[in-house]
Amino acid sequence: QVQLVESGGGLVQAGGSLKISCAASGRDFSNYAVGWFRQAPGQEREFVATLGWNPINTYYKSSVEGRFTISRDNAKNTVYLQMNSLKPEDTAVYYCAARGYRTSDYRDYRQYAYWGQGTQVTVSS
Repeated sequence: QVQLVESGGGLVQAGGSLKISCAASGRDFSNYAVGWFRQAPGQEREFVATLGWNPINTYYKSSVEGRFTISRDNAKNTVYLQMNSLKPEDTAVYYCAARGYRTSDYRDYRQYAYWGQGTQVTVSS
């Protein structure tokens, strides 16, 4: 079992930066791949980024690639999402997720068994 708690969301102006965190508790968190998803009002939850066991296995939604960076510190059991050059369309509730196996369907939220409660990110124009 893994418990996830996000933090660091807030209000930022377009073009600004924000770093959100996801603190994990439970055993052997390093054995899980992690991901960030987001959900805007009235829209489906969508994939943002994932980081596998090997840092090479890092993938991003095309619209955030080059602006967002996912990382993890296994010693601190924490996952991060650094978001730069934020745009109003990045406004959403951001969720941290974890999965215990490899899959090519890493963009599918149903592949992730563990979820945080979400943190609101609002980008003003």
